Amino acid sequence: MLLVRDIMYCKPGKVRPMVEKFLAMAKLIKARGMGKMRVLTDVTGERYWTVVAESEVPSLEAYMAMTQSPQDEKELEEIMKGYHDLVDQGRREIYTIEE
Repeated sequence: MLLVRDIMYCKPGKVRPMVEKFLAMAKLIKARGMGKMRVLTDVTGERYWTVVAESEVPSLEAYMAMTQSPQDEKELEEIMKGYHDLVDQGRREIYTIEE
């Protein structure tokens, strides 16, 4: 099992719009039966205005399949349209869940 974390460092005043995009994405992912996605915002941290989207997936192949069906890809593209205007930078972390 893997934990995928997309970490976005937002521009000032742009956290809420980014959260709304991730929440819409989480709703789509859940409706497609692709698992649960959590959206987190910082209380304090190294940088202000941080938004994190976390998903657990069984494998990298399953993660890639979440975004590669033509219908889902188009919907995800529409949800995330314009997100570059909301963020300074971001990164993705993928961890193996050791249980």
